Parts: sequence; C-alpha cells; structure tokens
Amino acid sequence: MKISIIGYGRMGQAIERMAKEKGHEVGYINNGKAIDLESVEATDVAIEFTQPDAALKTITRILNTGTPVISGTTGWLDQKSKADEAAKANNTAFLYASNFSLGVNLFFVINEKLSAMMKDHKMYTPSVHEIHHTGKKDAPSGTAITTAEGIIQAYPELKKWSKTKEDGAVQITDDRIDPYCGTHTVTYESSIDKVSLEHHAHTREGFAQGALMAAEWIQGRTGVFTMRDVLGL
Repeated sequence: MKISIIGYGRMGQAIERMAKEKGHEVGYINNGKAIDLESVEATDVAIEFTQPDAALKTITRILNTGTPVISGTTGWLDQKSKADEAAKANNTAFLYASNFSLGVNLFFVINEKLSAMMKDHKMYTPSVHEIHHTGKKDAPSGTAITTAEGIIQAYPELKKWSKTKEDGAVQITDDRIDPYCGTHTVTYESSIDKVSLEHHAHTREGFAQGALMAAEWIQGRTGVFTMRDVLGL
C-alpha cells in the first residue's frame, strides 16, 4: 500500500515509522505547505492529521481526486457532512475517527453499555475528564466529546455536553499536562460512592496502528465509515 501522510507532526511521524515497519510505502508527505494533489493521487490512501481550521478544505480537495482519506483531526466536526458528501460525490471513501486506538474504541462501546446500565440510577451524576499534552490545541478532545455523546444517547434528560456544570448536560473537564498522550475518565458519582471507567494511552503507537489498520481496511471500498466498521464493533 502506498500512503500519503498529510500533516507531519507527532502523529504523522509515528504513522510514517510504523508504515515502513509494516512494509508499506510512504509516497508523499505534506507538512503544511500547498498540497501536491498529483502526488496524493498517485497513492492508495491519504492519512490526514492537520489542524481544525484546515481540515475540511484539505480533506475535500483530496477526496475530489478520488483518493480515499483517513482523518484523525478533531475540532471541525460541525462541517463533517461536507466531507461525507465529497466522498460520495467522487465515489471514493472517507473514514473519520476522533481516536484510532483499539483500546479507545472498545472504551467507547463499554461506555455506552455502562451508560445504559446507570441511566436509571439517578443518584449518580456522569461526567468526563480528559488529560493531554500541552501541544494539543482543541479542548475538550474529540475523544472526550465522543465519550460524552455515548452517555447522552442513554439519558433522555441529557441534551448536550458542557465545560461547566449545567442542568441537562454532561460536564467535560480537561487538563493539559506534559507528557500525557491521552487519558479519558468517565465518572458516575453519588454522595456515597463513585464508579469510574478509564482509558490511558502510554504512547501514540496505538493511534498510528489504528490509522494504518483503517487505511488497509478501506482499500477497494467506497462510502463513509468509522472505526466501528473497521473493528466490527
């Protein structure tokens, strides 16, 4: 498989290293300059980890070449439907994930099951806390938002997430501490006890591994997908 890496920060570098270890070819790397679409089109898939303000334009330009895109940039999801439409219009594939780690995607599923169990026990208040390194610009993280959304879908009285305590909302709090790669904790707290579910990433290798797994899986497919499709969850 021949890969384009769009965004050459910590994640892009980890993906390059792991791709080569797995025998894949990295055909093109873009590190923030104007994208060479001809070079991208000559590869089998583009893996994109850029910035929220650049994500939609970058992704749609690549999809318009017919090249499948794997995207892990968070903080732009209010515009994701436009990328979905571009994938369908160009008969190619688009896969977005707020987190590519196998452990985190299992965490998402367990979180939803736990929420369904806890929703009738009103003595417990659910909340989400996340910790990342100081270089992460968006807060709360996309993973924390996905986690909160998993809780919200189980609770009829919860309509949104919020960074402050509000009625009808799941509170998400965050910290930026080096060298954290990502820790996400769901807490159900009452006056007498606390139930917690946590995922802690030791390194970025799990994210890179998942992104490459998605890139391998998407070959020959068209449409809009998530990591649940890749993992069969």
